[in-house]
Amino acid sequence: MKLSELFIQEPMDLNLPAGSKSQTIRHLAERFEACGGVTDVNEFIKALEAREAQSTTGVGDEIAIPHAQHTSIQEPAIIFGRSETGIEWESMDGQPAKLIFMIAAPEGAGGAHLEALAKLSSVLMKVEAKEALLNATSTQEVVEVFQSYEEESIAETSTMSEPAQEDRPYIVAVTACPTGIAHTFMAEEKLKQTASDMGIDIKVETNGQVGVNNRLTHDDIERAAGVIVAADKQVPMARFAGKPTLIRPVADGINKASELVELAATGKAPIYHSDMAGVDEEEESGNGSLGSQFYRHLMNGVSHMLPFVVAGGILIALSFMWGINSSDVTDPSYNPIAEVLMSLGNMAFAMMLPILAGFIGQSIADRPGLVIGFRGGIFANPEILSSFNSEAGVFSDAVPSGFLGALVAGFLGGGIVWLLNKLFAWLPKSLDGMKPIFIYPVLGTLLIGLIMLFVVNAPMGAVMNGLVNFINNIPSEFKILIGFAVGAMMSIDMGGPINKAAYVTGTALVTASGGAGSDVMASVMVGGMVPPLAIALAATIRPRLWPEAQRNSALVNYVMGAAFITEGAIPFAASNPVRVIPPLAIGAGVSGALSMLFGSVSLVPHGGVFAVLAGGITNPLLFMVAWLIGGLVGAIGLMYTMRHENQE
Repeated sequence: MKLSELFIQEPMDLNLPAGSKSQTIRHLAERFEACGGVTDVNEFIKALEAREAQSTTGVGDEIAIPHAQHTSIQEPAIIFGRSETGIEWESMDGQPAKLIFMIAAPEGAGGAHLEALAKLSSVLMKVEAKEALLNATSTQEVVEVFQSYEEESIAETSTMSEPAQEDRPYIVAVTACPTGIAHTFMAEEKLKQTASDMGIDIKVETNGQVGVNNRLTHDDIERAAGVIVAADKQVPMARFAGKPTLIRPVADGINKASELVELAATGKAPIYHSDMAGVDEEEESGNGSLGSQFYRHLMNGVSHMLPFVVAGGILIALSFMWGINSSDVTDPSYNPIAEVLMSLGNMAFAMMLPILAGFIGQSIADRPGLVIGFRGGIFANPEILSSFNSEAGVFSDAVPSGFLGALVAGFLGGGIVWLLNKLFAWLPKSLDGMKPIFIYPVLGTLLIGLIMLFVVNAPMGAVMNGLVNFINNIPSEFKILIGFAVGAMMSIDMGGPINKAAYVTGTALVTASGGAGSDVMASVMVGGMVPPLAIALAATIRPRLWPEAQRNSALVNYVMGAAFITEGAIPFAASNPVRVIPPLAIGAGVSGALSMLFGSVSLVPHGGVFAVLAGGITNPLLFMVAWLIGGLVGAIGLMYTMRHENQE
């Protein structure tokens, strides 16, 4: 769809009456209604004003771009208005707005017309285009201005994926605004223009309404001298760890582009430090080996699932304060507060498998993958699936597949989107908007449902039940070895693949336990709590063990260990891995073995000491003893292996 095709001449007003921003929005919206563009003008105006409340759409340079989506809009359109004196719009540069472009889009809009809207920014950034719009004498001239720049705009908005010249500075940027229609692309265009004028190569990733475009790869980020993040909403940041990174509002990308580009190109921006360890989950899907891609997609699902598991487990554990059966209305110990806590906890637990599958699918195939993966996770969930079962019928023999089924569902969700993309590649580009809101959800839900019910659930359910039964029937002496192994695994790479393998196993067993918890999860948790504690104890007993710059942060690890944040030990392990990691792994393994020996069971997959206080771990005192012993073993090992280091 061409940009000029979105301009409707009938509601245009080249002589806007004097008034406020709200009055101007209503004036243009009512003119749009008069020509049949919107059927519920009052609700459309509310949507426009709600967008203004988020942040002003006055982008500066005498331009405002109010925009909103609404169900009563049938076709996307741009309603142009011009004021000779200007209208106060609370613009980013303080100037009144003379050129107003009201963007009206159907609810859930996506596809070709949003791509055309993105091109609006490239035209408005040209001084001569602005002058032509200010001097236009008719609505036809307004349309002709955009027609004249259309081909040029298309050429200029194509973004390079490689630096044009090896001897020129190279930077990368991310732009994003809450709605992802206007400001995102205005900032993109301004940064690209400014960088070009300064002789600097740039690649800009946009997080817009149509998803992530021109995604930055690992190589892009590594090669860049600096990073600009001009965003008013959350964007993936862990990938920029260790790089000079400017984090600014999207408005700065438009109005302070020269400052941002110069600071990024000279490497004068602050170094970004991420609290997320391990492989970057948000790296480009096609980048890296098959194993690293699998790990990245899996961790995207697990990281989004964890809050549901933790919340559910803690609430269920709190309900036990009145008695183990106090949530049961038929039990003498019944308490209504316990019933509420148990119900809320079970609701959170019911969400975790759909969330796991949905965000694995989202990592692979963006929003369509999220929808299809989420539906697959519902079919894997024992509690939700049981509601479909009846004594007779299609679903009467359906078998829930639990955690493993949800993993498969997530990857199936991404695969189904890939397949549908191939099958419907023949559709004209003008129908691209139908794919994510109609074709993919309908056909994807049908396919994932049939595959899960009749292909995946039975074998995955059998494997999951077999794994649980196998672990439950292991003799106690061998279970101690398992406890040592999973505890040590938590300390070997502290957030990397080995750590996550142990953690995901423990989490899977918790989710499959039906609220009974897992002793393996208890060993995993205590093992992950040991490295920060060992670091802190060693620094307390022998301060000169670490360089002076690290001593204060070493003591903070008391809190990190208590909260089960293993990553607190990463800086110390990274500084001398050969001497630091082995004693930490041994201490963590000892804790895991002792936790198993003491019979501790964790009802939740996270929380550390806070889970203990909430009743989420059985035999809590012995669990704490296991943690302290493991921390002391690790600290003694550190004092031995590091005895010749950092002595003053």
